[in-house]
Formats: sequence, structure tokens, C-alpha cells
Amino acid sequence: MAQSVKGMRDLFGAELRWFQHIEETARRCFERHGYREIRTPILEELEVFKRSVGDSSDIVKKEMYDFEDKGGRHVVMRPENTAGVVRAAIQHKLLTSSDPVLFYYIGPQFRYERMQTGRYRQFWQIGAESFGVASPESDAESLVMLYDFLRELGLAKLTFSLNSVGTPESRPAFQAAFRAFFAARQERFCGDCHRRIEENPLRVLDCKVPTCQAALEGHPLISDFLDEGSLRHHARLKELLSELGVPFTEDPRLVRGLDYYTKTAFEVLSGDIGAQSAILGGGRYDLLVKHLGGPDVPAFGWAIGLDRLAMVLQQVRGEAPQTPPALLIPLGERAATEALKLARDLWKAGVALQLETRGGALKKALASANRLGIQTVLILGDGELDAGTVTVKHMATGEQESWPLSEVSKRLGGLSLD
Repeated sequence: MAQSVKGMRDLFGAELRWFQHIEETARRCFERHGYREIRTPILEELEVFKRSVGDSSDIVKKEMYDFEDKGGRHVVMRPENTAGVVRAAIQHKLLTSSDPVLFYYIGPQFRYERMQTGRYRQFWQIGAESFGVASPESDAESLVMLYDFLRELGLAKLTFSLNSVGTPESRPAFQAAFRAFFAARQERFCGDCHRRIEENPLRVLDCKVPTCQAALEGHPLISDFLDEGSLRHHARLKELLSELGVPFTEDPRLVRGLDYYTKTAFEVLSGDIGAQSAILGGGRYDLLVKHLGGPDVPAFGWAIGLDRLAMVLQQVRGEAPQTPPALLIPLGERAATEALKLARDLWKAGVALQLETRGGALKKALASANRLGIQTVLILGDGELDAGTVTVKHMATGEQESWPLSEVSKRLGGLSLD
């Protein structure tokens, strides 16, 4: 029997309903803020990610699905979407005016990494990117949108973990101090960290190996080496979040895993399912657009994994919110014909309605309605057709009543059939 490829999965049932609910909530929330959706290809040129994510990143070195296509081009199945959005914005000259440009995206990404709970090799992300504004107010607007989105989904125990990673100009002094710290205890760090210390010392702080985390105790803090502009930006952002009631803490080890971050870096921690754990992250990347060949445009963004978010919400809230359709059951051949006509009119009027087409006993159809969680059942037989009515059974109470056929659409929340 054929099986799905390892790390790839099918989505259906309760989990898919959570995906759909999250996506609908995201679109509603983000578009209130003026963000508009963008969709980029799954395949991108390799250079898009080597130049943005960085040659030294684990994504580029270990995790990308990359190959030569039939035309000899070296392409990548996108491992994240910020770089693709920036490439699209540059290619289509979307960043040439002085106006802010606000995008969000929803779609699959691909990384060949170790399988674990809530993490797959094909995974879905929702992200938001803000271009054209360098102010801490822009950071705060995006973080408030994110906070309200997560709260609207039902997560209550949220904290933003913040740090500033400064600018390229302010990092050499930190890197020198950090390399000296590393050299004094280098035998305690893993092989990957020995590579990282040469390529990008900040990445050592992002290592997840427990012994490396223990060896980092007492390391130099990048916050002690920040330039004046980064310090002012960070202080203003914290002031704004305090005024807006967004809870946050500072984490001097937080650097994120990508090369393109400047100034603000953040993660969101959730305690909704016990001990706090990070559910997403992002930050400011003022140099990325120019680095990829575009204009000198600042930017701020973040991304959240739908797979993990859906898993958390399923544990916290159970079933995804949904309104099952009504069910129309015809009894007999004549009623089946008229039921198709009625159902078509109701669908055109915007009514959510499922039509029973199997024929057979009413009892069997009502049992299906129970299993599907349907609350309103319409029964149409010869007697109802002669009277110009439909029998309505309310499944929660078992009560029945008759509605005139002309009022069915209105009573089910649709447009008038007249």
C-alpha cells in the first residue's frame, strides 16, 4: 500500500479544521491592520537563501531540499518565506515609493530535519512582513497585531521575549569578546559551535545542545556592546509595549537563527499547555532588501508554524470552532427531485446545507446527522410537498416544527428566495 513520504503528511478532520480556523482568523486580523496577502512560489533559486539566510546557517548547510532541475538550474524548495517575499517585492518593484508596504503569507515550507512532535519536513507557516519603516513604532504595531491574533485564537498565557542584536557596525567588539570567552572553554562546545564561532559567533548562542548552553554561562552580552541608536530603539519599543499592555521579558541570549536580523529579535512564549515554550519568533532585518539587490529599505517581520500552533490550540481548546450545515433529507423519489431544486436555491442564497442523496430510511439519515454534529435537519416528503412546508427537527432537543418552504432560507440565515 502506498504511504506518504516520511516527514510529509495528510491533513483532514479536526486538525485541518484548526488550520482553517487559524488561517481565517489570521486573514481577518491582519487585514484590519492594512496587511495584504502575497503568494510566492515553492521553488526559488538557491542564491535567494544563501544570500539571505546565510551560508553558515543550519538551514543552508543541513536542512534545505535543493536540487538541479531539468534545465540545470540549482533550485530550492523554500525553507522559509521571508527571503521569497523580499525577492518578489524587489522583482516586481513593490518597494520603490516612500509608502509602507505590508504583506502577510500563508503556505508550506520544507526542511530536511530531525522529526519530532509538532515538527515535520513539510510544514505550514503564517508570516507578516512590514517594509519601509525603521521606527520602533513599526515594531510595536506588528507585535500588537501578533499578540491580538494569538489572543483571538484563545491563547492567554503569552509573553514576548525580547533582545536587541544591534547592527553590523556594533558587533565586531562583541564578537572579539565572545571569541575570547569561547577560546577559554572551547573543549566544552560541540563541533557545530566550533564552526559557528568562526563563521558567525552569534549562532553559538542559538545552539540547542544542553552542554553548549551550560558552557555559555557568564558569556559576554551583546546588549553591553550596542550602539546608541540600537539602545534608543530597544528602549522605545519596551516603552510602547508597556503602554499597550503587551507582556514581555528580556533575554540577552536571544539572537534568532538567521543572519539577516538587526536590532529587535523576539520570540513569543506560551504557557497555555504547561511550562513556557517558544511558539514563534521574528525581528527586524533592515539590511536584507539591499543585500538581495533591492533598494535600501528597512523591514520587520515574523513567522509562526501552523502545525505547532494547531497542536497547541487542540490541546487547549479541543475541537475547532465550526458551524455544521443543516441537513435536508428527502423521502421518496418525488421529494428527491424537489429537494435538489430546494437545495440549489438555498445554496445560491448562501445557506450552508448538506443534501442526503442515499435514499433509504429516515432513521439511518438521522443517525448520520448525529455523528456529524448537525443540529438542524429538514425533512421533505410527499405530505410536506403537498402542504408547501418542510418538517424541521432540532437535534439537540428532539423537537419538531413545520416551516413554510418560502421561509426556509430566511430562517436558516440566507437570502430571501422570493
